[in-house]
Amino acid sequence: MYRKLLIAIDPEDDGEGKRALEAAVDLLAEDGELHLASVYSPGGGGFFPHVTEEAPEEKEAEVREMLDLLARKYLPLNRNASFHVVAGTAGDKLVALAGQLCADLMILVSRGSSGHWPLRRATVEYVSVNAPCPVLVLPSQEKAEPEPKNEESD
Repeated sequence: MYRKLLIAIDPEDDGEGKRALEAAVDLLAEDGELHLASVYSPGGGGFFPHVTEEAPEEKEAEVREMLDLLARKYLPLNRNASFHVVAGTAGDKLVALAGQLCADLMILVSRGSSGHWPLRRATVEYVSVNAPCPVLVLPSQEKAEPEPKNEESD
């Protein structure tokens, strides 16, 4: 069991949040700490593009509120989480935050290079190589669920 878990999460992706929080609860010691992090680029369009350079304080508060909603929705009542919303390059900030928190494990959900976040794969690879702790990369929900086979009738 891990004592300090850091989850990099897109608070606008409910499925990703649910998947990461469920994995974290299974891995977290009973008295462990859970940290949810979202990183945005001050220039916009980074790892978590939902935060733009217009009114960063308001956007930071909005993201914190979304993280809180995810935690209330998917964490058991006996669990709490700390929230971290930081500006900068996603890979650098996540690695630095893991070191600052002395995290035992970081959890990421990877979408690979598909979807509307083409830099996501590079960020996951950067964090996996440079993090000061082990990194658990969960596949996205789309990848985790097998595609239904179409049976054609003759």
